[in-house]
Amino acid sequence: MEADIVYEGMERGVFLGRPNRFVAEAELGGEVVRCHVKNTGRLKELLLPGAGVWLQRCEKAERKTKYSLITVEKPGPDGRAALVNIDSQAPNEAAAVWAARGADGLFREVNLLKRERRFGNSRFDLYFEADGRKCFMEVKGVTLDAAGVAKFPDAPTERGVKHVEELAAAAAAGYEAYLLFVIQMKGVSSFAPNEETHPAFGEALQAAAHAGVRILARDCIVTENTMTIDREVPVRL
Repeated sequence: MEADIVYEGMERGVFLGRPNRFVAEAELGGEVVRCHVKNTGRLKELLLPGAGVWLQRCEKAERKTKYSLITVEKPGPDGRAALVNIDSQAPNEAAAVWAARGADGLFREVNLLKRERRFGNSRFDLYFEADGRKCFMEVKGVTLDAAGVAKFPDAPTERGVKHVEELAAAAAAGYEAYLLFVIQMKGVSSFAPNEETHPAFGEALQAAAHAGVRILARDCIVTENTMTIDREVPVRL
């Protein structure tokens, strides 16, 4: 199977620090370089000084930084590093490819797929028509691993609560509604809402599930330059 996302121009460095949420500093070939962090989340459990990171080189003249920080090496229980993709744009890109190929058998044939389609007061990541059904899908990337449980969000997200509530409204209006959590790593046993960080999100998720929204979670195969949606992960609400 081809990878859902392929990154060109990747180089390995060592994470040094994060002056602000948009910029990181890394050592690359004996030089300190500034990198764009493609994720505004806290990522405190991943972005630790000395961690191996994979950077994508960008040659655009208008860029203030020549690199983007894409992947972080996280020590595994066996001592080997596991790769975590932290690119916040990657889940949507991968989900579009995944849905188009039938979403692991959820759909036999996808006839139409559109990005960023509005419903009510929200703009959902995907709208598609498959097997005679009209479907909305919102996609959330997950990078937080809490003792083997993938959790979302890693910071309070009122916008996320709004999206979940709008998905429930879409289900009530007759659409099929899906919320897909793309876990940007391997090695987790289940997914659960991070109620310690944002209880309202967990409450909204449970209400949406009762309203007919299908809550899905999939982990990813992550390499130094690819990310591919892979296996189903049990959802614990």
